[in-house]
Order: sequence, then C-alpha cells, then structure tokens
Amino acid sequence: MLAVKQLHVHYGHVHALRGVSLEVPSGEMVAVVGANGAGKSTLMKAIMGLVRPSAGEVWYDARRLSGEPTHRIVRCGLSLVPEGRRVFPDQTVHDNLILGAYGGRATRGSAAVRADVARMTRLFPQLAERLDQQAGTLSGGEQQMLVLARGLMSRPAILLIDEPSLGLAPIRVQEAFATLVRLRADGLTILLVEQMAWMALEVCDRAYVLETGTVFAHGRGADLLADAQLLEAYLGRRAPSGPPAVPTDARPERER
Repeated sequence: MLAVKQLHVHYGHVHALRGVSLEVPSGEMVAVVGANGAGKSTLMKAIMGLVRPSAGEVWYDARRLSGEPTHRIVRCGLSLVPEGRRVFPDQTVHDNLILGAYGGRATRGSAAVRADVARMTRLFPQLAERLDQQAGTLSGGEQQMLVLARGLMSRPAILLIDEPSLGLAPIRVQEAFATLVRLRADGLTILLVEQMAWMALEVCDRAYVLETGTVFAHGRGADLLADAQLLEAYLGRRAPSGPPAVPTDARPERER
C-alpha cells in the first residue's frame, strides 16, 4: 500500500535520511524504531510532504506522492498524528475533531461529520464527557486520545502516528497501544514511530530499525524482539520480563 524508496533528506549540511526504503502492506501495523536522532520523525514528515526529500520516492497505491503538497497527500488517504500531542489548546475538543475532518478523502455533509464525531466518542469514551471543554485543559493521556481521534476524522486508509507513548504514564501507554491494535484489527493500516522499541515490536506485524538515518535491520516484529543483542546495542534497552505491554484480549484473533 505504501512504499518508500531510497529516500534521502538533508537539513542544510545534515544528511538526516540516507537511502531509507520500507514497505507498509495493507492491513498491517509497521513500526519504525530507533534511538533519538535516528531520523524517525523526519521519515514521517517526508512521507507527508512536510519536508522535501533531496532524493528518493514515496508511493501510495500506485501513486507517486513525492513532491505533492501535504493537503493532497491527506486527500489520498494518509493522516499523521504528530509527536507531542499538538492539540489546538484554545479550541474545544469538539472543534478539534471537526478540524480533523477537513480535507479528508471524502466530501461529507454535516450529518456525516456528526456521525464521525459520535464514532470517535465511542472509541474514546472519555472524550464524550469533554466535548465542550478546551483541549488545552485536558490531561496528557486525554490529549493523546484527542489527537489520535482527530487523525482518524479524515477517514484515512493509512494512519501515521509519531511517538504515541511520549510523556504518558505507563497505564496510558498501554491504553494507547491497545487502541492501535484494535484499529489494526478493524482493518486500518498503521505506520508507527516509537522510541519504546520493545512495546512497538510486541504489537506490530513487521518493523524497521533506523540508525543515524539508515535502515540497520528489518523483519517481523517478533523476530526482532527476540534478538536481545539488537535491542541492547541499537534500541537502548532489553525487553522486560513479565506480562505483555498490551493485554492479550486486545490483540486481533490472528495473534492470539
């Protein structure tokens, strides 16, 4: 569904991405993991047209996205949930959701948008109680729910989500990952950037490890998770012992 081919990105004299290639098949969750500064967020921005690659191509569903402006990429069916819970703080939760519907794949009337807002409140019940509350007054976990819901309001075929665990309490991190697993089980294709590598590898179908702008390793998430030397050398920590990060009953049937 999504293919990145030999992508290079420069920030002035800094060569941030060095020939990165990856594929995101339809219906899968693919993770990009690596240490800070590896180029993970730059990759997401390059796919979405927020930074211009110096070489390489991005293809989605046989359409070349490289060089397209971001609003056209969104209309093609991609949606980015950015790092850092970037809500519109002075707007209500409801207005943040409405803004997420703007520029999506389908032209929708007000009734369809209201139906999508209702769907988001069913997916994130805590937001239903706060629709008239200013987004800037929400807790960190609630803001993460909101930006994820806002990203889904454009009805994307592929959801790109950057560091969903950033700054969240452990229980909120588990909730965020369980939500992504449910969305994948419902058929949504997901490209996930995450610094907490062991959690991402535990739930994804496949993964790519970035190191200083290059793909160092790739494969099935479970295979990479089992490589203790890889985790220790390139991802900063070993996978902890104990229960899985995402409850078993949140996983799709094929992974049980």
